[in-house]
Amino acid sequence: MAGLEMFDAPEFIEESIQQMKATIDDVAIIACSGGVDSTVAAVIANKAVGNLLHCVYVDTGFMRKNETEEIEAMLAEQGINLITVKAADRYFEALKGVTEPEHKRKVIGELFIRIFEDEQKKCGAKYLVQGTIAPDWIESGGGVRDTIKSHHNVGGLPEDMTLEVVEPLRELYKDEVREIARELNIVVAERQPFPGPGLAVRTLGELTPERVEVVREACAIVEEEFEAGAAAGEMELPWQYFAALLPVRSVGVHGDVRAYGETVVVRAVRSMDGMSARYSEIPHSILQKISTRITNTVKGAVNRVVYDITHKPPGTIEWE
Repeated sequence: MAGLEMFDAPEFIEESIQQMKATIDDVAIIACSGGVDSTVAAVIANKAVGNLLHCVYVDTGFMRKNETEEIEAMLAEQGINLITVKAADRYFEALKGVTEPEHKRKVIGELFIRIFEDEQKKCGAKYLVQGTIAPDWIESGGGVRDTIKSHHNVGGLPEDMTLEVVEPLRELYKDEVREIARELNIVVAERQPFPGPGLAVRTLGELTPERVEVVREACAIVEEEFEAGAAAGEMELPWQYFAALLPVRSVGVHGDVRAYGETVVVRAVRSMDGMSARYSEIPHSILQKISTRITNTVKGAVNRVVYDITHKPPGTIEWE
């Protein structure tokens, strides 16, 4: 990867716009999750082909707290016409009984494309623009590379897909994409990474609306407390930080009542590009607030909160 001093964001933006103008000669569709990668790809595509671009946001049921409303407002501010597809019921139905992480990603990836094929029929799209970046296809394996985890926009694409894929950010790393986002004045330029499959990969084991809601609340608490701690000068804000729900039950106590609940793990790392990472050293006072808030908010469902001190490698950033 070229260093930041060698990367020219304005030049890349202009070249990408010209390449997309030369490539896309018909209607294109893009999935925009509101994350920095897909948003940068959407803004560049919108500049390149304008009305030919149909931007679709899929509410899978695995998004973070209040995320759908925030994404809709942010993309409207960018002048992008957005279609929101409510698909939570379809995703939970398709993922019934699926617990293995790679299987989850495959199911999510295929349904992702099927939904887009439905939208394609409505708008007649020929092209699928994606915000795929280098770590996505590197970690998804292929050739001599081992599969670390299949990204929904790489390993989950079905073989019979009819859309032609356009990936303007394919050779870039996260730090370079953020630089482009700053150049484009995109408000999510500094937003922490969020996996394409969303909270589905942070809910280990069975996916149910109830278990995903636990993760949604826990992630919101982690984000709020870390960001408050950073704003108060108590800590450095990590590169990525979240909570995951483990399918591990143990005996606990709520008041004087025995509780048999699951375990939430808090994860926070420092990284540049996501290819490697060091766990963040978080003040115990902040971890204590997080633990108390999580166990009080989801009483009965969670009775233990732990902190992950694993680097990448050997672990991955997300829990799967």
